[in-house]
Amino acid sequence: MPRILIAEDEPRIASFLDKGLRSHGFTATIAKDAREALLLAQGSDFDLLILDLGLPGKDGLQVLEEIRGQGEKLPIIILTARDDIHDKVAGFEGGADDYVTKPFRFEELLARIRVRLRGSSLDSGMEETLLKVGELTLDLRTRKVQVGDRWLELPAREFTLAEMFLRHPGQVLSREQLLDRVWGYDYDPGSNVVDVYVGYLRKKLGSDLIETVRGMGYRLRR
Repeated sequence: MPRILIAEDEPRIASFLDKGLRSHGFTATIAKDAREALLLAQGSDFDLLILDLGLPGKDGLQVLEEIRGQGEKLPIIILTARDDIHDKVAGFEGGADDYVTKPFRFEELLARIRVRLRGSSLDSGMEETLLKVGELTLDLRTRKVQVGDRWLELPAREFTLAEMFLRHPGQVLSREQLLDRVWGYDYDPGSNVVDVYVGYLRKKLGSDLIETVRGMGYRLRR
């Protein structure tokens, strides 16, 4: 199981990343400041680092420089509100493998994480690549869905929602859980977007596949 280090001092974003990564089969550890991030990155066997640049104690670019200065080849994705081109250039020149600006969509970050893990060959044999429940199969590498003998391509959000259900077959997932993990930390809790997208999946994957549990949420039938 891939281990992700999250260097992020904003509790809401850190919690969102932690829950999202764990729900997709990763192990996540949070570092709340620069000192802790450096200690964990240099002293533990992590597979990837998500690095905020605005960390307490030391700028994230300095953290990046120190990690690379130690010869550490850990894949690093910068996740920051800084969208200035000079910061991006400094990040890449400092040794970052990718640069994502806030606000962000979790499914995009997840895709970038998987690309970096594949590129470093650290996810071989570690991350599950096929999710199967009955006649339904999700291929996490090709981002395609098989229903019986049919192969489908789903838009990114629908695929991520389907992945959530296949990772928790038979478990009731509330609308709040799905909003949080699929739509992001800035979701509107009063939105009916989950119901709309569940409807999309039912049309494409089968009308009886996802069950409504009244007053609770939705459940993928085993």
